[in-house]
Amino acid sequence: MLRYGKTAQNAIAAMSYLAEGHREPHTCIGSQEIATARKLPKSLVAKILTQLSKGGLVNGSPGPKGGYWLSRSPEKISLFEIITLFEKAEEMVFCPFGRDYCGNHDPCPLHDEFSKMEEQASGFLKTTHLGVFRKS
Repeated sequence: MLRYGKTAQNAIAAMSYLAEGHREPHTCIGSQEIATARKLPKSLVAKILTQLSKGGLVNGSPGPKGGYWLSRSPEKISLFEIITLFEKAEEMVFCPFGRDYCGNHDPCPLHDEFSKMEEQASGFLKTTHLGVFRKS
């Protein structure tokens, strides 16, 4: 299983709900509906959607009948785009000798294996898009 922070996980949960296609494209879906469907606190979903909006991944409409929708088709939004709004990509790499060791010394004994795993995970996140969540 890929490891990334709770906020990034919750952002994918919210985005996957928007991608499922419960309504016509560009129809507003409120944070309460998403929170209920994904069993998340509404305040958390609202904060995440605000960040996703600032990142250009969702559009929103304020007010009682407002809500959010994906800014692009689900097939054009990768999981990597979502995660990097909440995680620093350079901090996803792990070295058991501590931060910046491998770049300043001989590589640690696990460097090559960790690099391969990071490349595979990063490749998966970059090529996997929200279209996988679309319901037919």
